[in-house]
Amino acid sequence: MTAIQAVHIRSYEERLDPKAHIVYRIEVQANVRAWQIWRRYSEFADLHADLARDTGAPPPAELPPKHAFSVSLFRSKKDQAMLEERKAGLEQYLRAIISARDDRWRDSLVFKQFLGVPVSRAANHAPTTFSASSWIDAHTELENDLRDVRADVNKRDALTDRGDVPAAHKANVGAKTKLAKIIPRIGTLARGLQELGMGGMSEGELQRRTDMVGRLQDECEKLGKMLTVARWSSTSPQTRGGYAAQPAPDSDREALLGGAGSAKPFARVFGQKAKPQETEETRPLDNVGVFGLQQVQMQRQDDQLSQLTTILARQRQMGEAIGSEIAYQNTLLDELTEDVDKVGGKLTKAGRQMARLG
Repeated sequence: MTAIQAVHIRSYEERLDPKAHIVYRIEVQANVRAWQIWRRYSEFADLHADLARDTGAPPPAELPPKHAFSVSLFRSKKDQAMLEERKAGLEQYLRAIISARDDRWRDSLVFKQFLGVPVSRAANHAPTTFSASSWIDAHTELENDLRDVRADVNKRDALTDRGDVPAAHKANVGAKTKLAKIIPRIGTLARGLQELGMGGMSEGELQRRTDMVGRLQDECEKLGKMLTVARWSSTSPQTRGGYAAQPAPDSDREALLGGAGSAKPFARVFGQKAKPQETEETRPLDNVGVFGLQQVQMQRQDDQLSQLTTILARQRQMGEAIGSEIAYQNTLLDELTEDVDKVGGKLTKAGRQMARLG
């Protein structure tokens, strides 16, 4: 178990989603690591009730009283003074639990979850434990972010219909980037739900929230398919890139490809002077159609590059997590080595004393 050395509440801030409220930044210092977590006053009140219920006795300190603040929280000096007083009272409340002689409150699972204390060695990154209310806040935020992604998809389709392929491509890439950031957050939300279930959440509420996570995952899957198969890349070969691919007139083909009737052979310029080879895909296209086909191929390359970027980002996160765990294990080994040296010194000293007595 991670031993907590100190707890501080350094600051607070106002958040407006889903409605205006104050959250407090709790800094936790353990034996070999430190992290921070945000909690609102109502979560402190839930913690106080849960500790009294689970341990059979109220915690060794009382919460500061609840006050009604004005809507504009930072406009009144009186409100600021009350918030500072509450911040200090909440810090004193947490310290009283940690420093109490009776360890039943600080060893309680709900207290560990409140502070984000990792309950197993598998937790090799900053904790992301949720309370019942903060889980709902995180779910609402994810729903809003998914709506933004769908709005970008609609914008991409509208731009494609107008023939603005570069702008449509930019909107598509932006939507993919947002969706790539949302997917791991949904996984975190699901893991937090498992912890809430271990903390005593009712089976019915747990099932309801599981269904909520499932709907988020379904929406992600739908959006992922819509972003992978862009509208301009799924149209028929005769309308690629939003352009009507009409067969080129014979006179234009002779001029472009250097027919017998042309005084001087011409060739399309694809970044090189050598005459390009026609393919079955480009043969029936005019200049506008070839340009549209080029845009589609560039879009496919950009999509592949975006997917590769996402994969590399995940690999980097895994590498950083592994590095963090290795550093943690090295710290434990150093501590173990020091303990072994101390014990060895004591044994040597005891051996000398035994020899003298003998």
